[in-house]
Amino acid sequence: MAKVLCVLYDDPVNGYPKEYARPTVPRIAGYPGGQTLPSPSGLDFTPGELVGSVSGELGLRSFLERLGHELVVTSDKDGPDSVFERHLPDAEIVISQPFWPAYLTAERIAKAPNLKLAVTAGIGSDHVDLDAAIKHGVTVAEVTFSNSISVAEHVVMMILSLVRNYLPSHQWVLDGGWNIADCVARSYDLEGMDVGTVAAGRIGLAVLRRLAPFDVRLHYTDRHRLPAEVESELNLTFHETAREMVPNCDVVTVNAPLHPETRGMFDDELLGTMRHGTYLINTARGLIADRDAIVRALESGQLAGYAGDVWYPQPAPADHPWRTMPHHGMTPHISGSSLSAQARYAAGAREILESYFTGAPIRSEYLIVDGGALAGTGAHSYST
Repeated sequence: MAKVLCVLYDDPVNGYPKEYARPTVPRIAGYPGGQTLPSPSGLDFTPGELVGSVSGELGLRSFLERLGHELVVTSDKDGPDSVFERHLPDAEIVISQPFWPAYLTAERIAKAPNLKLAVTAGIGSDHVDLDAAIKHGVTVAEVTFSNSISVAEHVVMMILSLVRNYLPSHQWVLDGGWNIADCVARSYDLEGMDVGTVAAGRIGLAVLRRLAPFDVRLHYTDRHRLPAEVESELNLTFHETAREMVPNCDVVTVNAPLHPETRGMFDDELLGTMRHGTYLINTARGLIADRDAIVRALESGQLAGYAGDVWYPQPAPADHPWRTMPHHGMTPHISGSSLSAQARYAAGAREILESYFTGAPIRSEYLIVDGGALAGTGAHSYST
């Protein structure tokens, strides 16, 4: 019997939904590029249900208990007396989410001698110390592509919200006002702007494709250059580094994984090279941006706006300066946890577990660490 320790975010404040705004979610045939959707042997939930919170349990309880395994689900993940800490020493599998991460530090991995598999329900496994996972022989897997398009849609929404000054204008309506001049004094058209992405993987490329119809000039930088036919199709300008790209952009979106080369990338120095009044969108990871440098850039006007849904730590404390800095459009980490995305990442988590329990290979595109080394998607995206 395996103990499966699953960390999910809290249920809605007013209780688990009794009904939903829509009866179901659209079915999609596959992902761009040909990767197939998760294919578990079955599901114990209806797609479109809230399965990403504690009561939803990713739809895994019946499946695991039928096999004789123990499932512990909690949102209590921080501190030495947390439920997570108490159950970790004898857990064989840990499931966590980027939105409510149970940080598997080197110290925590060392305290978990039975740990064999760490699953990210979603994409982005930087909350796991990958070097420690390699050292201790822990397999790390995530549900690659499950919510990439969800995040790309969120990026486009945030770009338009900042450039068109949507959120302050909506606030005037809520406050009973009709102050058009106040609303439009910071409102511009996206058309004609230069927009660049730091990284053009699954999310970054999806953002570029969605922005092309807006008649913008598109730029990108990535450690892996896109095929020439893609550059031609989207009329992309490639830059070797972010430092070379950002001075040429009016809008910059960050879609890179967190690793030593990207940690703290957007600091005072890099922000200072950007055009005055640039918009910066970060749905990748909070630590890619220097927290206080972002605040200073907004206060000085170097940045016209900053939006994203990634923070550090997560959840962000009540006094986090990004909650109160000017001209921001921050949300909790929700871009990849729409009900549509939840159906896919919950199904993918089950597929990974089915492979693990039967001894079948876990899909290469799901693997981050395996056999004591970076593997699959991890070998492409991360560095030790």
